[in-house]
Amino acid sequence: LGLHRTFRALLRAAALRRRAAGAATGVLRALRAVLLQAHYRVQLCLPVRADRAVFAAYWGRGYGCSPGALEAAFREVAPHIRTAWIARPEHRDTVPAGVRRLTPGTAAYWTALARSKYLVNNVNFDRRLVKRPAQVFVQTQHGTPLKHMGLDLQEHPAAARGMDFAELLRNTAKWDYVLSGNRHTTLTWERVYPGRYTTLEYGLPRNDVFQRATPADVARLRAALGVPEGAVALLYAPTHRDHRRTQQPPLDLERLLCRLGPRFVVLARAHCFHDGPLDSAAPLTGEGGGRVIDVSGHPSVEELCLASDALITDYSSLMFDYANLDRPIVLLTDDWAAYEAVRGVYFDVRECPPGAVVHSADELADLLSGEHWRGADSARLRAAFRERFCPWDDGRAAERVVRHVVLGQRDEASGLPPVVPPGRRRPAPSRAATAHGRSRLATVPQPAGPQTVTESR
Repeated sequence: LGLHRTFRALLRAAALRRRAAGAATGVLRALRAVLLQAHYRVQLCLPVRADRAVFAAYWGRGYGCSPGALEAAFREVAPHIRTAWIARPEHRDTVPAGVRRLTPGTAAYWTALARSKYLVNNVNFDRRLVKRPAQVFVQTQHGTPLKHMGLDLQEHPAAARGMDFAELLRNTAKWDYVLSGNRHTTLTWERVYPGRYTTLEYGLPRNDVFQRATPADVARLRAALGVPEGAVALLYAPTHRDHRRTQQPPLDLERLLCRLGPRFVVLARAHCFHDGPLDSAAPLTGEGGGRVIDVSGHPSVEELCLASDALITDYSSLMFDYANLDRPIVLLTDDWAAYEAVRGVYFDVRECPPGAVVHSADELADLLSGEHWRGADSARLRAAFRERFCPWDDGRAAERVVRHVVLGQRDEASGLPPVVPPGRRRPAPSRAATAHGRSRLATVPQPAGPQTVTESR
C-alpha cells in the first residue's frame, strides 16, 4: 500500500522493544547477583554444619573423577555426613539418586558453599568462595602431571593464555588437603602450587574402580557402548594441544581400522576441553555400521578404560591411570618436539614409557598388526611404569582419604587400610583376555555392503 513510513516506524518500535527487554534483563541479572551475594554473606555469619559435604568436578560438568569416588566413600565410610553435588542443569542426570543436587549460582548453591564443613573438588570452586576456618577443602586434582602445570606455566605463554597467577595462589591458599598418586606428583604439586596444605599420598580415588570392577561389569559396559562380542576395543584418547587452533587429531581412525582388519574397533575420546566429538564417528551396532565409536560425551572415562582392551594416547595423563589395569598402552609421539616446546614436560615419557612407542600413524598400524604391542616387552615396560607411578592405587584410596580427613585415622594402627603392593593386585581383566585369551581374538562383524576409505581423510 506504499506505507513505508509506517513500516519504518514499526521497525524502530521493534528495535526499541528489543533494547528495552535487553536492558531490563541485564538489570534483573545484576539485581539477582547482588541479592545472591548478600544471601551468601548472611550465610557466612551462620555456623558451619559439621555433617555436610559438598562436591564438584570439572567446573560443574557432572558426577565423576576423584570427587565422585570420594562422595561414594563418604556415604559408605562416614554415613553421618550428608552429601551434595554441584552440577550444571545439563549434567544433573549424572548425579546418583539420593545425593542432593545443586545448580551453580542458586541460593542453595551459595548456602552449601558457606555452611558445609567439607568442600571437595578436582578444580577450584567459584573465585568468590570465602574459605572459613572451620571448613576443610580437599583438592583432589585430576591426574599425574606430565605437562607443566601451575606456576611453571609462566614460562609457557602460549599454554598460559588468560591464566591469572595471582588468583592461582589465592585459590591454593584455600586448600587443606591435596591428593597424590605418586612421589613425582607430590613433589610437583608442592612446588607449582605452593601452600600450607597437607599432601595425602593415598592414591587417586578415581582409580579405585579398576581394582573393584568385575568381568561382568566390563561385559556390561562394552555392551552399553555397542562393542561387539569378541572385538578388540582400542581407546584412543589424545591430549589437548595448546599450539593448535583446531584439535582435530592427525590420526585417521577409519584408515587405521581399514589396515588392521575387522577384529578391531576404536573408542574415540576427545579431551574434556573440547565440546565436539574427536572424529566423525558413527555408533557401532552388532548388525553393522562404522567401527569408530565416538565416546567423547560419555560421562566416565574410567568406564571407557574398563570397556577397552588397550589404550592409544600421546601425552595424556590418562596413561598413568590406565596403567593400573595392566592392559597394553601405545604412545603415538609424532609431535613431541612441538608439544615439549609449547607446553613443557617434566620428563621424557619416551625414555620410560608404559608400553610401545611409535612416531607415525603408519608405525602404529604396523605395530597393531602384529603382537609386539601386547607382548612380553610391553608387559615389562608397563610393570616398571606401574611400580613408579601407581604405588598406592590399590582400590582403597577413597576410603583412606575419608578415614583420614573425616574420622581422624592417620595410620594403620588407628584403622587406616594398608596399601596392597602392585604385584599383588588383581585389576579387572579386559574382555578380550577373559573371553578369548590373548592370542585368540574374534572377528568384528563387517558393515553391510561395500566399504571404501578415502586416503585423504
